[in-house]
Amino acid sequence: MTDVVVLTGAGISTESGIPDYRGPAGLWRADPDYQKLVTIDFYVADPAVRRRSWEFRRDSPAWDAAPNPAHRALVELERAGRLDRLITQNVDGLHRAAGTGAELLLELHGNMWGVACLSCPYRGTLREVLDRIDAGEDDPSCTACGGILKTTTVMFGESLDPDVLAEAIRSAKRCEVFVAIGTSLEVQPAASLAGLAAAAGARLVIVNAEPTPYDHAAAEVIREPIGTAVPALVERLLGASSER
Repeated sequence: MTDVVVLTGAGISTESGIPDYRGPAGLWRADPDYQKLVTIDFYVADPAVRRRSWEFRRDSPAWDAAPNPAHRALVELERAGRLDRLITQNVDGLHRAAGTGAELLLELHGNMWGVACLSCPYRGTLREVLDRIDAGEDDPSCTACGGILKTTTVMFGESLDPDVLAEAIRSAKRCEVFVAIGTSLEVQPAASLAGLAAAAGARLVIVNAEPTPYDHAAAEVIREPIGTAVPALVERLLGASSER
C-alpha cells in the first residue's frame, strides 16, 4: 500500500556535505548576500550577481556529494511499495542518485544541473555554461537568442511548476502518513503541504533539528540526526506494514 508521502528539505543533505540555508551554520547566516544569488529580480538585473551565482554553482559541494543513509532509506521505503511520492525542495539531485524512481520524485524547486534561457526554449547543462566561464566568458548568454541563462532551479520570486505543485498537493491530501524531513517548513507553498496532510487526517511526522511552525500539528517530532533517524523511522514504518 503506497500510503506514505515524504517531503525533504536541505537538512537531509547536510550529512552529504551540502550546507543548508537557515540552520545554525546555514548559508544565509554565514553571508546574507547569498540569497541575492538565488533571487530572480537581483539575478536578472545585475550581471555581477549572475557571475557570482554561476561561481556559487561551480563551487557547490553537490558536485562531489553522495547520497547518505537517509536518502537510501527512502529508496527502501519505495522498494517495499510504501512510498506514494517523494517531494523535495532540494536541487542537488541526491534522491535521483540514491535510486528514487523518477515517477515518484517531485522536485518542487527544480534542479541545479540543467540550464534554461529566460527568453526562448533553449535548454542546456550547467557544465556547458561553466566551461564557457572557464574559457573566459564573464556572463554567458543563450547561444540561440542571446537571452539570460539560469539554472533549472526555481529562484525566490519565481513560481513553482503548477503541474508539479498540483501533484504534490494531491499526494499530501491522500496519504496516511506524511513525513517532513530536514525542512524548516517556512518556505511556501512547500511548507503548507504538511498542514494539508494533517488536515486531511494523515499522521504527520517531522524530522528536523530545529522547531518548525507545524510541530503542534505533528503526531511525532524527531530531533535526532537525520542520517540515523530516517533509517530508524523507515524500519518502523515497514515493521508496522508487516504487522497489518
